[in-house]
Amino acid sequence: MAAPERTRVAVVGGGPAGMFLGLLLARGGIDTVVLEKHPDFLRDFRGDTVHASTLGLLDELGLGSAFAALPHRLVDSVEIQLDAGTVRLADFGRALPGLHPHVAFVPQWDFLEMLAGAAEREPHFTLVRSAEVVGLTHDAGRVAGVGLRDYAVGEPAVGEPAVVEPAVVEPAVGERSVAESTSSGHVLAADLVVACDGRWSTVREAAGLIPRTFGSPVDIWWFRVPRHEGDPGGGIGRLSGHEFMIMIDRGDTWQCGYLIAKGADAALRAEGLGAFREKLARLQPWLADRLDASPASLDDVKLLNIILERLEEWHRDGLLLIGDAAHPMSPVGGVGINLAIQDAVATAQIVGQWMRHHPGPVPADVLSEVRRRRLLPTVLVQAFQRAAARGIVSRALKGEIATSRTAIPLPLRVLARFPILQAIPARFIAIGPRPEHTPSWARRLERIAPR
Repeated sequence: MAAPERTRVAVVGGGPAGMFLGLLLARGGIDTVVLEKHPDFLRDFRGDTVHASTLGLLDELGLGSAFAALPHRLVDSVEIQLDAGTVRLADFGRALPGLHPHVAFVPQWDFLEMLAGAAEREPHFTLVRSAEVVGLTHDAGRVAGVGLRDYAVGEPAVGEPAVVEPAVVEPAVGERSVAESTSSGHVLAADLVVACDGRWSTVREAAGLIPRTFGSPVDIWWFRVPRHEGDPGGGIGRLSGHEFMIMIDRGDTWQCGYLIAKGADAALRAEGLGAFREKLARLQPWLADRLDASPASLDDVKLLNIILERLEEWHRDGLLLIGDAAHPMSPVGGVGINLAIQDAVATAQIVGQWMRHHPGPVPADVLSEVRRRRLLPTVLVQAFQRAAARGIVSRALKGEIATSRTAIPLPLRVLARFPILQAIPARFIAIGPRPEHTPSWARRLERIAPR
C-alpha cells in the first residue's frame, strides 16, 4: 500500500512497539501510518519472547485467542546448570497471577502479522511496507513528517547497524532533513512522528540525538541445534569453567546463545567450526550427538553486538522516541520487546488520549510525560541488566565464579533452599517494574479460558 500524503501519526518501524502503538491509536480514531522498511517480517534471530505482561495486554485487546492459535512454546521456569547440579532461578508458575503464569516464545514474524491483521481491520490504520525512512521534514523548527523511499538495500548482519545513506539536502545543526523537492521518493506529513525503529534508529540519528552508552563486556553468538525428545525443557543457562551458554526451548530446536568477550568474534571464528563444536560438546555433553549437523557452518552462527544505551531526552517538537530507539537494551532477561511494548501502551494512554480530543501537533509537555512515566522502569531494568552482565556473566567468562563439581555457590544454594525467592526474578522479568494497561477505548471483550 502506498503512503498517503498526510496523517496524524507516522510510526517509523513495524516491530512490536510500532505495531502495538499503531493498533492502539487507530482504535482511538487517530489516523496512523506505520512505516515498515522491509517488505515482510521474515527476519531470523529476532527477539521472540512474549512475557506475561504482554500476554495480558493481548487479552485486553481481544487478541488472546489469536495469539493462542500461533505456533508458540510456553516456559514456566528458568534454570541454571552447573557442574555440581541444577538450580531453578525463576519460577513463573509460582510467581505470576492470572491466566499467564509463563513466558511464551513465538516466531516474531507470526506475532507481527497477527498484530498487523488486527490493526488493518481498523479504518484509521495504514501499514506501508518497503517504506524506508531516510530523514525528517521540518516546519519552523518542528518535526513535521518523514522522507521515504522504496527499500532496496539488503538487510545488514544481525547485531550490526543498517547502512543509512545521508539525506539529499545539507542538514541543519543537530538534525538531518529531507526537503520535498529531493529524490527521496515521498514525503509523509504528520502531526507527530514516533520512532520505533530500534537500536540503530535512523530517526534518532536524523534528529541529532546521541544516547548515553553504558557499554557491555560481552557479545553473544546466536545459533540453533535440534532438540530431541527427552531433552530438558524451558529456559536453561549452562555455566562451566570459563564458558556460559543460554538455551531456549523452541519445541523442535534449541535457540542457543553462547556468550563471548566483547570484540572476540574474529578471533573465535579464526579457530574454526570444529573448535567451536568441541567447546559446545564439552559444555553441554548431551548435545554432542547432534553437533555434526548443526550449526552446519560458522555462517549459521550470528553475532549479536550487545549495546546498552539510553537517551536523556525522548522527544523533540513533533517527534517522540520509544522502545530501543530511546533506550537500547541488552538481551539479559529477554525483556527488550516487552519493555518497548509497555512504552507503546503508555504512549497511547498519554499522547493518544490527548490527540483524541485535540487537533494539530502534540504539545511538548504531553510528549515529555511519556518519558516521565517510563523512565524509572527503564532505569531499573537496565541497572539489572548491567549488574547481571558485569557481576555474573563477565565474571563467569573470566573464570571468577566458582563452578566446582561438588559445591554450588552460596547465593544459588539459598535460592534453591527457599523457592519463594524465585518469585522475585520471575516477576521482575515476566511483568516488570511498572506494567501498563491498554486504554479503555482500545479494548475489545473476549471470553478467555485458562491456557
